Amino acid sequence: MALINEQFLKLPGNYLFSDIARRVQVYKRTHPKAEVISLGIGDVTRPLPQAVRDAMHGAVNEMGDVRTFRGYGPEQGYPFLIDAIIRHDYAARGVTLEPGEVFVSDGAKSDSGNIGDILGRDNCVGVTDPIYPVYIDSNVMGGRAGELAEGRWSSVVYIPCTEANGFIPDLPDRRIDLLYLCYPNNPTGASITREALKKWVDYALANQVLILYDAAYEAYIQDPELPHSIYEIKDAKKVAVEFRSFSKTAGFTGVRCGYTVVPKELKGYTAGGEAVPLNQLWSRRQCTKFNGTSYITQRGAEAVYSPEGAAQVREVIGYYMENARIMREGLSGAGLTVASGGENAPYLWIKTPEGVASWTFFDRMLHGARVVGTPGVGFGPSGEGYIRLTSFGTREHCTEAMERIYKWLK
Repeated sequence: MALINEQFLKLPGNYLFSDIARRVQVYKRTHPKAEVISLGIGDVTRPLPQAVRDAMHGAVNEMGDVRTFRGYGPEQGYPFLIDAIIRHDYAARGVTLEPGEVFVSDGAKSDSGNIGDILGRDNCVGVTDPIYPVYIDSNVMGGRAGELAEGRWSSVVYIPCTEANGFIPDLPDRRIDLLYLCYPNNPTGASITREALKKWVDYALANQVLILYDAAYEAYIQDPELPHSIYEIKDAKKVAVEFRSFSKTAGFTGVRCGYTVVPKELKGYTAGGEAVPLNQLWSRRQCTKFNGTSYITQRGAEAVYSPEGAAQVREVIGYYMENARIMREGLSGAGLTVASGGENAPYLWIKTPEGVASWTFFDRMLHGARVVGTPGVGFGPSGEGYIRLTSFGTREHCTEAMERIYKWLK
């Protein structure tokens, strides 16, 4: 008899974005002529930068020549990409990393879920609330979440991020072992200051807490005073893993490439208190379960750091941030409050009208304006009363969506 991992049975029947897709499809079946604009799922719309495409074409040609063909590559990533990452993403900001501390993968979502493979089941998990669903769901699968009751998991410590605290979490009032932080934040679009991030690093150092830091949207930071990496904070390499992605930076959502930094000085502990380097465990996990990101993809990612590639990526990010500006102004003009986001992040966190629940507003906006967002409560209890919109749409769709919302509400 093949026994299953019964933790999977605890997961809600529908993933948040599957539930959104189902509601949209129902609407389309009953309104077949309606053109729906989706600003809900954070998928990009701009094509891959030319420098990336050229590099990938070159890599394809290499794979077609016996003299330059490549088979299995290193599970951790090719040195040419790892060196580019270290030079441009870290050394340029005063952060020193070794090549063996960077692990190239197929994306930050995969790594942020898979990191649980090397972490014990008895860890107490702390999450900011609202939060990206994969952080919670992967811990449910790993048996660390407890039981679900009234939208909360019994063994998870929820740390509210609300308008009252500027969407920056306060230190928890009970013990945690693992902490998920994401800045610029998905879903709220909030950014974190150096001082606020240092508070969390100091807390982790004092309490032997492991911080799992998702920096997938760091390229959207416009304020030069804000940190792009947790490792810009002194001693953060002793307490933090950092996840990065090329998906929203360079349009790799359909290509798949990201990387995770696991410093060699970062330690976990056995039940008996013995310190164990997490770098070794993660490397062993990757070598066992992951065969590496394709050579073609990694050559494309390397081109992101070329002078031409960097300029083209900045142009793409500027396009999405201009969308965000248009949306902030349009939503405010329609009488809605943009509580956070759209300034250092591609997400806008909008308050629903007084007394209107997130899913209710989602349905009303779908039927009234034919625009799709993401209900805030789908990201956690503190997301109730909000809806998330993304600026990743085309300029035409973002502009038209704001016009539709204005007409609907006015």
